[in-house]
Amino acid sequence: MEIEVRPMRTAEDAEAFRRLNLEWIGAHFVVEERDRQQLADPVAAYIEPGGEILVAELDGVVGGCVAIVPDGTGAYELSKMAVAPELRGHGAGRRLLNAAVDRARELGATSLFLGSSTGLEAAVHLYEAVGFRHVPRESLHMPYARASVFMRMELTPAPATAGDAGVAR
Repeated sequence: MEIEVRPMRTAEDAEAFRRLNLEWIGAHFVVEERDRQQLADPVAAYIEPGGEILVAELDGVVGGCVAIVPDGTGAYELSKMAVAPELRGHGAGRRLLNAAVDRARELGATSLFLGSSTGLEAAVHLYEAVGFRHVPRESLHMPYARASVFMRMELTPAPATAGDAGVAR
């Protein structure tokens, strides 16, 4: 099972992003107005402000996604991470999360933050395993009513590659 993680490219990818998120949010919580706005136009919500949406694809089918978006302070929010039930337990979530962390570094993020829920134990455990640490609610701007877990990961700059030698960042 080879799962490819790549940037969102097509209208079909955007539709999969919307569908996957509506499914998981609707299964556990109430879809909030902010969710509807973000999912109606993910390019405007995440990419145009300088973020990224990544998708996990298996055999040509998008079965996972995650978004990162800058908050204007150097930090990026990790948002809308979803993995279809058939890909859970196969490393898709970890691959998406690691790719999002790497991409945030490439974009110059100083940290990543997220809001999750105590009801999403597997997700919270994955965030902890990758290096996110619990922080007080008031330390983050998190507008979702469903959020009861607040986490942050400090980031170091992406390492320079041989091709970057002498290039100012």
